[in-house]
Amino acid sequence: MTDDSPNSAAKSPPPVTRAEARADEAAAIRRRWITLGEVLTVIAVTISGLTLWNSWSQRSETEAGKNADARRASTKAAMLTLVAARTNEDELVLKPASPEQSVQSQSIAFPSALALAAAETTGEPRIEARWFENALKKARSRARLPDSSRGDEKLPVLVTTRFLADGKLREELAIYDIGYSIAGRWLGGHSITLRGVSLVARTRKSAGKSLLDARWKAVLAQAAI
Repeated sequence: MTDDSPNSAAKSPPPVTRAEARADEAAAIRRRWITLGEVLTVIAVTISGLTLWNSWSQRSETEAGKNADARRASTKAAMLTLVAARTNEDELVLKPASPEQSVQSQSIAFPSALALAAAETTGEPRIEARWFENALKKARSRARLPDSSRGDEKLPVLVTTRFLADGKLREELAIYDIGYSIAGRWLGGHSITLRGVSLVARTRKSAGKSLLDARWKAVLAQAAI
């Protein structure tokens, strides 16, 4: 017995033709390719973004490294350390430890107790014993120090150096100890032999003189022990 009611026709969809099936399959394939293409596009954009970020990061690190190197080089250029070579017993020739620095002029100030004017040099940085020899002998006598050295003695000085570095004229103030020895000679007085220089501390113009005088007092106190 067949069902001829109107609802029976609605329950049975019309058959799909072969052409329609092929069209549906082609559409599904296109949708899959579109989806795959979108995924590949996203991947490509992501890789491109990562590449750009990596390139930017490397450039930033390189630039930061160059800037840091430049700052270190500038700081190093601004830091002057003097070394001395002895030409004879009563003269020391001074020069920068760095070959990239060139001394233009210097002012060498002595402790206030020696009552000496600062020695000035231009183009030929040096220390000469005659600048302070007599005043130093008197200061040692007042302090009742031995006539002859028991080792390397020290005379602190404040050295103001104007020098060129990286094409710039710079200035540095520092306390240096002049190493010397003194020997007594009967009827011949005493002679001073210069040994070299040693950096004690870098300082500012406002504090340099007081630091120098404090250093001199400390040296005398140590020598009297």
